[in-house]
Amino acid sequence: MNDNSQLRKGWTTGTCATAAAKAAFAALVTGEFPDPIDVLLPRGQRPFFSLAQTELKNGYAFASVVKDAGDDPDVTHEAVIGVYVRPAVSGSGIIFKAGQGVGTVTKAGLPLAVGEPAINAVPREMIRVAIAEIAEKYQVASDLEIEILVRDGEKIAQKTMNPRLGILGGISILGTTGIVIPFSCSAWIHSIYRGIDVAKAEGLTHIAGATGRTSELAIQKLYNLSESALIDMGDFVGGMLKYIRKHPVAKVTIAGGFGKMCKLAQGLLDLHSRAGSVDLEFLANISGIEEIKQANTAKHALEIAVKHNFNLADIVAKQAWQTAVKSLDNSDVDLEIIIFDREGKLLAQEG
Repeated sequence: MNDNSQLRKGWTTGTCATAAAKAAFAALVTGEFPDPIDVLLPRGQRPFFSLAQTELKNGYAFASVVKDAGDDPDVTHEAVIGVYVRPAVSGSGIIFKAGQGVGTVTKAGLPLAVGEPAINAVPREMIRVAIAEIAEKYQVASDLEIEILVRDGEKIAQKTMNPRLGILGGISILGTTGIVIPFSCSAWIHSIYRGIDVAKAEGLTHIAGATGRTSELAIQKLYNLSESALIDMGDFVGGMLKYIRKHPVAKVTIAGGFGKMCKLAQGLLDLHSRAGSVDLEFLANISGIEEIKQANTAKHALEIAVKHNFNLADIVAKQAWQTAVKSLDNSDVDLEIIIFDREGKLLAQEG
């Protein structure tokens, strides 16, 4: 497993939006953009950010920050997060708006109401705190319209789960700590949670988490599932099951290829290669076929088992179900494991 402590941390879209909003408000009040600009993070850190663009006109100020995700393979790395700050009606407080490239919520089940800009609660609070700092420093009112935009946000959003979650028009402004931890994949995991929330809000009783596109298409076809029932689980089967344990649905199917399901059968709940590889000795032991120890890949092990007239996929599915049901720890949920081959053909089904 990689040592993530040596990797460079980055900043969330929420932190970048906060920095841009604070700088723009300061300019609206003083006529000057503070650059660099500091922001207070939820855990007390106070980093500084350089501004990419600034504009001050009669009635508004604009500032932007280029997101640095550190060493995390984040789709929003180097995205330009911009904020327009405009005076609002006295007593209105802060009004958040989705600008170009920021999504709008169109489905129930998310933490934000339908019609709201996809700016999550923590970034909103970070921005309120930053605005309050400037308002207190210069003794001015903080009734403002905050419009956040993201350059190419609509295009970036196509690489995320936003369209499936019903967040349309761009990306979400996210962040719980303000910091991106490399390879924590927190945005993906939270998208899994939100996908489950949306499915439940739509009254769906059967959802399916798939490790990849082939298995997702295969499970959708098998059960004629709607898009909202499909959870892009990726490698995070543990994260999905943990959430379902507390937010149950009647039936959950976990679908994946043979190699990924071998890892689940071994007891791994993170199916990424960094967490562990397919244990050929394990496969040899559960099948009783010594030759499998010399296999090159999981696919090769499966081919050897077929040669010996042994249904290895079936026993892997049973072992994977045991791992998953133990993690789920919720007898109210009907759990199923399905293994597909690379062409989407069903190899095994358990539960």
